Amino acid sequence: MRHYTADLRSPAGAHGTVAAYGHYGRPVLVFPSENGYAQEYADRGMVAAVGDLIEAGRVKLYCVSSFDAGTWSAADLPLEERALRHAAYESWILDAVVPHIRADSGDAAEIVTTGCSLGAFHALNFALKRADLFPLALCFSGNYDPTTWGGWGEPGDAVYFNNPMAYVANLHGDHLDWLRSRLSILLVCGQGRWEDTTGSLPSTRRMSQLLSAQGVRHELDLWGFDVPHDWPSWRAQLAHHLPRFVS
Repeated sequence: MRHYTADLRSPAGAHGTVAAYGHYGRPVLVFPSENGYAQEYADRGMVAAVGDLIEAGRVKLYCVSSFDAGTWSAADLPLEERALRHAAYESWILDAVVPHIRADSGDAAEIVTTGCSLGAFHALNFALKRADLFPLALCFSGNYDPTTWGGWGEPGDAVYFNNPMAYVANLHGDHLDWLRSRLSILLVCGQGRWEDTTGSLPSTRRMSQLLSAQGVRHELDLWGFDVPHDWPSWRAQLAHHLPRFVS
């Protein structure tokens, strides 16, 4: 399996790593779990779980670093400041990672986003905000409301515009019509251990309700009560779903 890592810097100076797996196929931008690193997906067996798709040239994974330690997971900062600092991550993804993927996979290739746990939040948030770049999001066990993550301080505009649970409810007009025609979302969650205590199960259900109310194309797939918030679950879920989204 072809594999390489690249250190990328955005024009604004944000810096991170991309670990790529595969030689050809639909590009998939993979966000790690909370405070995760670019090689996490491989180390946790997720790359191997879809190794047949990678070897067949149906998919190419681009796994990125997280900036969570300085943004959403920075417990010493108020929630609004965490959201403001997330802008550097957004800049890095849009201005450094996306151009790298396009140069590597071709400008015409439509990029899929995916992630597990906090990575699922990033996958959904980026797709909703930039469906022109990311028309498909595959989200596993996400909690999509940053205000429930234990932060402190009064949330402002930066939190709101990075809180799908808030802004999806207020989508309207031409932009909503465009999202309805452009975007597809897969929401997957188990119903076993930690899916409730992390907030992932109720958040996944609620996000599906919001998307349904807005007419945004999506699927909800809830796995059994024996399926926990953990990597073995996500390996099985990814291997089950990804083949139908790649040619």
